[in-house]
Amino acid sequence: MKKLNPDQLYVEFKNGITMTEPVIGRKYTLTHSDITADLFLTIDQQFDYQKINAMRDEVLAEWKLANGCPFLYVSVYVDDAFDPAVTALRDAIFRRELPLALEAIRFGDRKFFAAHSALDCTPIWIHFRSTNPLYNKFEYWGTPGDYQ
Repeated sequence: MKKLNPDQLYVEFKNGITMTEPVIGRKYTLTHSDITADLFLTIDQQFDYQKINAMRDEVLAEWKLANGCPFLYVSVYVDDAFDPAVTALRDAIFRRELPLALEAIRFGDRKFFAAHSALDCTPIWIHFRSTNPLYNKFEYWGTPGDYQ
């Protein structure tokens, strides 16, 4: 697993999101540059669809509630509708790179986690989105505290 280089992480807060509030409704859009390896994290009340490109290699995450308990829901798009081999490759790449992505979210929003320290112990659930049942998975990936 690659380690996060904080100098290559650029964080932007938008539309009423502060460094500490709100919890529910807080959404993360993480994209990157293949050329520079820079990571771009937008924290907003909506996903930053303007930063999503045709490759669809972004990581989307948001705080949700289940039975009154918060959890971090993460979604990645693994499909390639025309080539199942590409879907398998995308799935493998996301699985390899997700620890770095989760570390970037945790580090990029560290003041939020400091203000809400209990959230470091909440579950992270990742939805690997695919029309192929072999790759359409919903998996537990630890807690935000595992990625600091």
